[in-house]
Amino acid sequence: MSDRLKSGASKKPAVKRSDAVSRTAERKALPSGASARMNARVVLALVLVALALWTAAGFLTALIWAAILATALWPLYISFATRLASGPSNLTALAFTLMVALILVAPMSLAVYQLAQQGDVLVSWLKRAGESGVDVPDWLSRLPVAAESIQQWWRANLSDPKAASAWLKSINADNASDLFRTFGGQLLHRLFMLLFSLLALFVLLRNGRLIANRFLETSDRLFGEAGEGLVERMVAATRGTVNGTVLVALGEGLLIGVGYLIAGVPNAIVFTILTAAFAMLPFGAWLAFSAAALILASGGGSGLAAAGVFCWGAVVMFAGDHFVWPTLVGDSARLPFLLAFVGIFGGLAAFGLLGLFLGPVIMAALLAVWREWIFRPALQEKAG
Repeated sequence: MSDRLKSGASKKPAVKRSDAVSRTAERKALPSGASARMNARVVLALVLVALALWTAAGFLTALIWAAILATALWPLYISFATRLASGPSNLTALAFTLMVALILVAPMSLAVYQLAQQGDVLVSWLKRAGESGVDVPDWLSRLPVAAESIQQWWRANLSDPKAASAWLKSINADNASDLFRTFGGQLLHRLFMLLFSLLALFVLLRNGRLIANRFLETSDRLFGEAGEGLVERMVAATRGTVNGTVLVALGEGLLIGVGYLIAGVPNAIVFTILTAAFAMLPFGAWLAFSAAALILASGGGSGLAAAGVFCWGAVVMFAGDHFVWPTLVGDSARLPFLLAFVGIFGGLAAFGLLGLFLGPVIMAALLAVWREWIFRPALQEKAG
């Protein structure tokens, strides 16, 4: 009996030891090294970043616009805050944001006002076309291109009251109402995103120095001194693109406005302001001076003068967009002409209007990586 107890007692510790050994083996199977923990942190950080981007996907465009404006306008904001107060504060950030909002909203409000002013004229014209038809206007015959074909279409569809009524009825009212509802919804969405961008701009201006220091510290820890150089190059590219776009748009608007005054375009000053504002958008100025040419021709002006307005606007825009603008952006961002050209127009094709600024920034970052991280170390190794 005592032998059995002894044997049983000797077996129990053996079982405990085997369990302890298996637990120790399981613990050792987990990643316990410093490199393994670092990899786990990187994976967790990437997952969190992906989730954050997915959560904020609907607001990323507005946030990027706010970041671009804050980066480009920061020197001007510092000067403004220094003159208005002792330095940046909540009040100066709010005042500067309201100034930016006024500059952005004023041209759009002016354009909407001009369209609303012409709304009654359009409604009366459509009513007259359905009741008695509309005669071919004299200015159509003075058009330099396709005047005869346009006059034939006008006689066939608008001069005859029956044909005009049938043509107007062919426009589906349900489709038109759906179009206006969709347009109204999009307009509200755009206004909300604009307000959100302005709110984000206010936050970035108020906390600009803190955010910039944290961003530089993160870049320095991740990439070293080369990371700070990359950030500086991207900031310079952003400011150069924004400043170049604004300067070129103002220059194009003023030059085309001179053409408005010489040709006698109605409301030439208003059209000049709209042209300069729309010149910041792709093909926006083309719509502005084309509308000015049509209004000049339809208002009893010379067809030759209207054609001159259009041709002068086309020449100014072609030279400004294809030569002056890439040169200014390339010089300020230290980009070769070809890379600046590809960054601007390739960015527009890839990202839309946002790519107008993202394209040169991406090209500047790529050039900085090639020069500072690859080309210069290779030269140093050869010299050593």
